[in-house]
Formats: sequence, C-alpha cells, structure tokens
Amino acid sequence: MKLNEVDRVEIVTLQDNYIDITDMSTNPAVVRANPLDGLEIKKSILAEHGFSALIRVACGDETKELVFDFGFSEHGAAYNAHMLGLDLKGVGAMALSHGHVDHTGAFKAIVEMINSPGIEFVVHPGAFSKPRYLKYSEELKIQFPEFSRDMVVESGVKLVESTDPYPLLGGDVLFLGEVPRRTDFEKGFPIAFMEKDGVEQWDPIVDDTAVVMNLKGRGLVVLSGCAHAGIVNTVKHAQEVTGVHKVHTVMGGFHLSGPLFEPIVERTTQELKNLNPEYVIPTHCTGRKAIMHIEREMPEQFILNMSGTRLVFNA
Repeated sequence: MKLNEVDRVEIVTLQDNYIDITDMSTNPAVVRANPLDGLEIKKSILAEHGFSALIRVACGDETKELVFDFGFSEHGAAYNAHMLGLDLKGVGAMALSHGHVDHTGAFKAIVEMINSPGIEFVVHPGAFSKPRYLKYSEELKIQFPEFSRDMVVESGVKLVESTDPYPLLGGDVLFLGEVPRRTDFEKGFPIAFMEKDGVEQWDPIVDDTAVVMNLKGRGLVVLSGCAHAGIVNTVKHAQEVTGVHKVHTVMGGFHLSGPLFEPIVERTTQELKNLNPEYVIPTHCTGRKAIMHIEREMPEQFILNMSGTRLVFNA
C-alpha cells in the first residue's frame, strides 16, 4: 500500500507514564513541556498509566493532524492538551491502537475538543470485544471497562472498522490494521482473557495496531500503543505493507514491563538494533527495566519520552 512521503512528522505526547518538568534536554528534535505561565511556574502536565498523541504531518506548506489514542482517565489527555495550548479543532482524523482503558479514557473529552461532527475514527473491530479481563486465577479476574460501539457512535464521529491497513489524512498516515504474529518470542499477554459466545478464551488482543508515517528520504516512523502484537512484528509488518524497508523511528509502548515480559527484553532490544532506526522511543507500558536496558544498548538512538514532549522529525 502506497504511503505518501512527508516533509515533517511531529508527535506531541498528550499522555505518557512519566513527567519531569526540571528536564533540560530540549533540542531541535525534542521539545519538553514548558511549565511557565509568563515567569511563574504554574502549568502542570499530568502523567498517567496511559498513552495519547497528537500527530502532525507536513508536506510543503500543508499540515494535517491526527489524534492517536486517548489516555487513561476521562480528563488527563484533554487536560494536557489544554495546558500545552493546543487547539485540536484542526484535527482531521482519529485512530485507536486497541480497546484497553489506558488508551480510550479521554475519548469523549478529546472528541469534544476537536468539535468536528463526522470526523473519521478508525479502529480494529476487536477493540469492542467484551468482556475482557486479566485472569490471575479462577477466583481473581480484573475487568477492563467496556469500550462500546454505541459510545463511539453517540459521540458523533464517523466510525470506520478495519482489520486491514487503512490510509488516513489522504494517505499521509497509515493505520496498520491487524498485525501478524511471526516472531518466535513475541507471544502476547498470557493473562489477558475474554469471553466469546459465553466461553472463556485467551485474548490475543487482535485489535492491537499502530500508525505509520513515511518521512522523505529517512524512512518509516512507526508509533504503537502497547504493541501487544510485538513491537518487532509491528515494525516488520509496516515494512511489508508499505514496501519501505528503512526505519527512521520506532516509538510507543513495547509492553515489556514486569516478570511476564522481562525474559524477552534482551531479545527485543537486539531485534530493534537489527532494524537500526535512527531513533527508538519506548513509552508507556515498556517498563522501567526495559527502558533502561534499551538506553544502555542503544544510547545514540534512545530518546526518553514524557507527557507533554514534542518530537520533531524532518526530511
């Protein structure tokens, strides 16, 4: 599927798990959130266990905007957008990485800020699966809040459900669709379960996906939500679908947190090194140990992300 080349990709993180307003690492590619109102420290940015981003793609003098994911709480990502001084009324489309609560929370609030009835919202149909839960034992099942089609339709957006790759913003961004599971080590979330026709089964989280941009002369920018399909599977599928082999940026939640996933941290990092992106930016559910390991192994490519950070990649 042809993916337009773009001159610039900006990713403004509306929500991530981490914030440090004393960080001074601003440079041409990384702009941290400014806590100042005039000369007073008055603006707070919220960090939560969730992810949301505003993506801007530019070709010549034209810039288009997409919201990808909506964070955890009902207000967090929207509050941060307000604190960052972002006007979301120019957003032309929305997309969802998967239907878990840490990516859907502020959906209604963000839709209200965009205020564009009929705006396209693209999602894998599996995002509406219910019930979904984490199964620790037969007696302990932790439920995910429901994310429903009715809720989406009632918000006034144009719901587009797709398992296949789907072009957004006139082909400047690609919703990747369902990601094939091909590596021998990315096996999904072992305690994720669901019910289908009243029967309990393991939840492969087939709705997990990413969005992809093609930065002119520099390669793919791949942004995942949680990468339950595996971040390596995700990037390789993006290469296959677009026909673009070169990878500029791999960013997103890599879901390597905790004892269930720590055994594959080293292998994942090695595979990321083999992909040889210019930047690797682990976010959200990647986990502290995994993030520190990636930073040690890929120090020249690593960027620490935060709530409120703006990343700028130029052709």
